Amino acid sequence: MQLRSGGMRDRRDRGRRGPLALPGPLSRKGIPAQLSRREQFDALVLDVADELTRRWGPELHDVEFGVEEVPMLPADWRGSSVPPATLVRGRDGTPARIVVFRLPVHRRATGQADLERAIRAALVGQVAELLGRDPEDIDPR
Repeated sequence: MQLRSGGMRDRRDRGRRGPLALPGPLSRKGIPAQLSRREQFDALVLDVADELTRRWGPELHDVEFGVEEVPMLPADWRGSSVPPATLVRGRDGTPARIVVFRLPVHRRATGQADLERAIRAALVGQVAELLGRDPEDIDPR
């Protein structure tokens, strides 16, 4: 029995017989047909951020949105839970940044719909804080 590169051997020692992903709208050359969980999370954040930017365009035109795994908390932090997102106010020409933390949001969500609601709530809360408004004014949902 001979092993192929990467430690994998197919059943009849023929090698791969076709493309890993069939051509179509989601699979372009060099891009996998299925998004990873990280890419799905980033896409959800981007969708909500785009929606909020379209709705509140003039106030959010220079705000940057981002995703990080976990927040960097000080060693003496005694909070009851890890925040799902944070707002870094802009100053001296740097734009304001709203960062969503992937792992805390994933741990709070029980399913896909709950994950989408948690991302929306995190972003709406930070936009409301940035603009000095109630979250219900930012997104009535």
